Parts: sequence; structure tokens; C-alpha cells
Amino acid sequence: MTEFQEKMRQQLESSMHAELDKLVTTGTGNDAKIAQKDFEGFKKLFHRFLQVKGPSVDWAKIHRPPEESIQPYDKISAKGLPEGIPEREALNKLAVVKLNGGLGTSMGCKGPKSLISVRNENTFLDLTVQQIEHLNKTYDADVPLVLMNSFNTDEDTKKILQKYTHHRVKIHTFNQSRYPRINKESLLPVATNLGLTGENAEAWYPPGHGDIYASFHNSGLLDQLIAQGKEYIFVSNIDNLGATVDLHILNHLISQPADRRCEFVMEVTDKTRADVKGGTLTQYDGKLRLLEIAQVPKAHVDEFKSVTKFKIFNTNNLWISLPAIKRLQDKNALDMEIIVNPKTLDGGLNVIQLETAVGAAIKSFDNALGINVPRSRFLPVKTTSDLLLVMSNLYSLDAGSLTMSPKREFRTTPHVKLGSSFTKVQDYLKRFESIPDMLELDHLTVSGDVTFGKQVALKGTVIIIANHGDRIDIPAGAMLENKIVSGNLRILDH
Repeated sequence: MTEFQEKMRQQLESSMHAELDKLVTTGTGNDAKIAQKDFEGFKKLFHRFLQVKGPSVDWAKIHRPPEESIQPYDKISAKGLPEGIPEREALNKLAVVKLNGGLGTSMGCKGPKSLISVRNENTFLDLTVQQIEHLNKTYDADVPLVLMNSFNTDEDTKKILQKYTHHRVKIHTFNQSRYPRINKESLLPVATNLGLTGENAEAWYPPGHGDIYASFHNSGLLDQLIAQGKEYIFVSNIDNLGATVDLHILNHLISQPADRRCEFVMEVTDKTRADVKGGTLTQYDGKLRLLEIAQVPKAHVDEFKSVTKFKIFNTNNLWISLPAIKRLQDKNALDMEIIVNPKTLDGGLNVIQLETAVGAAIKSFDNALGINVPRSRFLPVKTTSDLLLVMSNLYSLDAGSLTMSPKREFRTTPHVKLGSSFTKVQDYLKRFESIPDMLELDHLTVSGDVTFGKQVALKGTVIIIANHGDRIDIPAGAMLENKIVSGNLRILDH
């Protein structure tokens, strides 16, 4: 960095600090205190952002991870559960953390995504509570549920939690930080005060799930769980319905000798063509490292997407040692790459968000490990196409867990693409009188104004395209096998 550039950097940093101090003065009491704490984390991130130039990885240093650093799940589960450690004892060393900061806006819903109904009127949160309650009852254990909320989801989530008062699950919550969006041109905050309404409604953002380490630590909950004898947390996205507590992985962790104790496990699974953008594990400077597509130099993006070179991707199901988080947090030694996320606000203003990813911290932990798990542990619901799969007879529901029906011949899920008429959950629900039988389906594409009657069966490859202005009603009881339906089809009652 030249002397001039260094001067500019210092000027920008001091302007940012002055603006943040000004913002704190617009709040009162606790709000101002929380903002002050959040801004400490933001200042560190902003400082690093101004230092970094060019891609954060040197492509020549990226290697495939050594074989022993990514264990097949089958090898771990084949050991069985150790006789010396009862399941209850193992489970009592665990807390489950769900990342609950997201809104359901991508599916046309207001409020926290975790409150969307996904199966038999059960929400993501209902299913999570049922899973953990089942564990606690079955093994007479005490596995608590911890929700990392954001300022977007905290209030609505806390209201709902009252309904679980009599369930056998202790539920804790903590809030991730609230950071200011930065004007892309001036590199200063767009907020004028600490408020979340009016012109400030779009001025703030939760800074990605990498914020879990600092906010968990700052909330006091980390120390509280360690004091209760908890050793590991199992972290996952609340919308991943495959992310359930696995006793084989837990036992593998706690049965290691103390000097070789694994502090971080990332569950990875085999890439398919649909997962080419997912982060992958690599060996870099002698450490396991998560490589995200945003870090890849443009010339190597195709190589990164290759299913042959990088065969696995990160499911974001992570098992992390609590004492290790405390040690690294106290030493300020957690190193996560900055993700610069550009956004355009409703008024057309271009802003940037500085974020980090929870899995990127893998390189800071000792004896980190990847475990290549079955695809069934990665069942995220990001769109209504995913929702159709989990609501269908492909899965059965037992104690909050979804398992694929034994009647399906293939273990893989069908490829489903629903068009824009199905994007919002309420529109999607209106278009299905009942969810079709999909046990023998391989591929479904639906586009345009299409509705499905009751008890429709879909098999093989089915493509239904209603042209603009046309409508297609699939009649009740219809069976479509390897069919293309296009144009206009309306069955009238008579």
C-alpha cells in the first residue's frame, strides 16, 4: 500500500468511526449499549475490509484435502456406539444451535422463515422442538435448543416460544449483531439514527452466520453452557430439515483422546450438478479451509464448479467445541474471510454489506475434520420447489424427523422446478388441491398458470407449460408419466 493509499484508508476509517459514534448518541439506555458493542465488531471488520486487496486466496496454494481429513460417514457409523459411554452421557455434553436470523421473504412470507408451515401444519421450529424433545425423552437426556435470532426475527420468535413451555426442551435465544449498511460510493453508513423504521428500515443488516462466535460469547450463553458441562454445539440452518442430531458423529467426537480432540467437524456431502456453487473444503497452508465461490478468482470459477475436482460441498451442519470457541474468542484469534455482499435498496441506492460465514472459521480450530455424510442430512427448504418435495409422500414424518419413504426405488430426490406463479407460499398452496404422489417422479418442471386437482400422480419426467394467457388444470386423479403438457387445458365440471 502506498503512502497516499494508507492516508486515504486512515481517513475513511476515522470518518466511519466518527459516523458510528454519532449514531450511538441517537439511541438511549440499553439500545445505545448494544449498538456500541455491535459497532466494536463492525469496526474490526471494516478495518480488515479496507486492508484487503484482490482475491483472498492464492489459487496455486489450493490442494485437495488429504484423504484422512475427510472421513466417510459409513466408517464412523460402522464403529457403533461405544459401550463405555451411555447415549445419555454423550447427549448431555451437547447443545443444538439453529441459525434463525432469516426472514421468509424469498417465499413471499412476512416474519421469520422458521415459522412457515412445512409439513402437517408443523413449522421448521415445531419440527426442531419435536426432534430434540424426542431425544431427551428417549435417552432421559438434557439437550437444550439455542436459537441465534437476528433483529428481524427476535420479537416474533420469542412470542411463539411460549407455546413450547411444557415441552421437554430448554430453549435459549441470543441475538446476532446488527451492522450498518455502507453506501458503496462514500463508504459511510446510510443510517441517520439507531431506529429500525422509516428511512432507516433498510439501513441495517445481520452480518451473516459467521457472527455466531462473537455474539454467542457476548451474550453470556457460551459461558453458561460450559458451566453446565456442555462440550459441543451442533450448528445448522433451521431450514435444513435433514440436520438432526447424529449419535455416531457425537460419539466419534467425545471418544477421541484429550490431546487429539477434534474441535470442529464440518459435514460435507457429494456434489451434484445442482450444488456447483456450494462452498467446498480444500487444503491451504497445511490447514483445512472452506473455499466459497465468492473467493475464487474469475479465471478459476469453472474449475471450482467442476464436480470432478471438488467432489464435495459444505452442508453447514457443524459440530464445534465450546471450550475452543471460548479460547479463540478470548484471544481474538478467529479468522474468517470477509464476504462483500452488494445490495440495491428500494430507492435505488447501492450499498455493501460486510459478512462472514460460520464454516470459514474451520482453519482456526485444532484437528478439524470433514465427514462425508449421506445426502439425506442436507434437505434445505429455500424455495416452494423444495417445499413440494418435503410435503409429498417421498417423506414420512416421525418425531419431527423426515425420512425418505422405503417405497421410493432411488435414494435421490426428484429435480423439481416450479415457475414464478408458485414462488409465494400462499400462491403455491392455492395451486395444489392436494400434494401429488411423487414416489416415482424423476423430474418435474411447471411453468405458467397451472393448477393440480386432488390425488394426481406424477412419474418419470413431467413437463407442464402453460403459455402466456393460457391456463392448465390437471384434473383430479390424473396420472402423468413421462409427459409434456403445454398450451391450454381446462377440465370443466358439468
